[in-house]
Amino acid sequence: MGTNYDVVIVGGGVVGSSIAYFLSANPDFGGKVAVIERDPYYTASSSSLSTSAIRQQFGTAPNITMSKFSIDFLRQVKTRLAIGDELADIGLHEPGYLVLATPERAEAQRAKNRVQRRMGVEVELIEQVDLARRFPWLNTDDLALGSLGLGSEGWFDGPGLMQAFRRKARTQGVDYVAATVTGLTMASPGKVGEVVLDNGERLAAGTVINAAGPWSAGIAKMVGADLPVVPSKRCVFVFETPARIENCPFIFDTSGLWLRPEGQLFLCGVPPVRENEPDDFSLDVDYELFDDLIWPALAHRVPGFEQLRMLRAWAGLYEYNTFDHSGIIGRHPEVSNFVLATGFSGHGMMHAAATGSGVSDLIAYGEYRSIDLSAFRYERIAANQHIEEHVY
Repeated sequence: MGTNYDVVIVGGGVVGSSIAYFLSANPDFGGKVAVIERDPYYTASSSSLSTSAIRQQFGTAPNITMSKFSIDFLRQVKTRLAIGDELADIGLHEPGYLVLATPERAEAQRAKNRVQRRMGVEVELIEQVDLARRFPWLNTDDLALGSLGLGSEGWFDGPGLMQAFRRKARTQGVDYVAATVTGLTMASPGKVGEVVLDNGERLAAGTVINAAGPWSAGIAKMVGADLPVVPSKRCVFVFETPARIENCPFIFDTSGLWLRPEGQLFLCGVPPVRENEPDDFSLDVDYELFDDLIWPALAHRVPGFEQLRMLRAWAGLYEYNTFDHSGIIGRHPEVSNFVLATGFSGHGMMHAAATGSGVSDLIAYGEYRSIDLSAFRYERIAANQHIEEHVY
């Protein structure tokens, strides 16, 4: 005999746990919620392996809106996700992002700046001469300008945020089930009936939410839906250096390199040069990336990094939306009780709070109230309406 749930969330990472938290915290929702997590120790979870940063410097209004909502929530995490007298501390730091642009990319960066400023983002365009003065350790010879966030950008303890959402959701009555979803049965055409687990359990579900990250396309196939989401491996490298780098923000370099400090150390990486096959969930680190691409880019942009020592590395998976690199959120148009919350392409950690709040509204009220996420609807794919996002 199966168990009945009003809502079953497939995926217990930061997005799924955020939805579980907001839904169970809503006084207007009295339903029973279960979260199904295939990796209960989160050893391969994208949330555990995230670099956990948040930025406002997007080029489209919907993503900026998500970031603005989420940073406001992150600043309140200590009390919002506290359990009794135990505060939830995620170590939020807000030194800003510095996005660098060559002369060829300068006008595109100025166009993004205009969108950002219209949205109320505090961001400053710094011309080359001033860039060299403000950041004397930076090689600016090939740059035209830099875009610096003046607040509401930085990094935090992402795994800590995920666990805080999870713990709070459980204290609010959410059940976490350690299992893998092997099937979704249909109660009638266009409606999911049961969630089938690898342990033999069958959970009757009023609503099923697909927050399975890199695995979400496989979950969607269980209801006959195509989802343009594939796993994409990102490698993160940690290094130390004797160089003194003062006031270092999160840097996006023109080469594709990203870089940020972590205490006395630094984290860095580049976009993948070899994309995963759709069924390849490997977490093997591509160490050649560091020697062939990253070290030369580091030494070029910050000459003091010519002397460095790589200490360790790890790999994690993005849920890469091949359509437009932005999240897919909302009810599936042909399966009325199947809700999507996936495809964030590296933005899931930073936008988890906004997603959780919006999706919980959709379940509780049938509409968005706290934040309007309608731009991210699944239907935009068939309509060829892109929310295209690239740093460069």
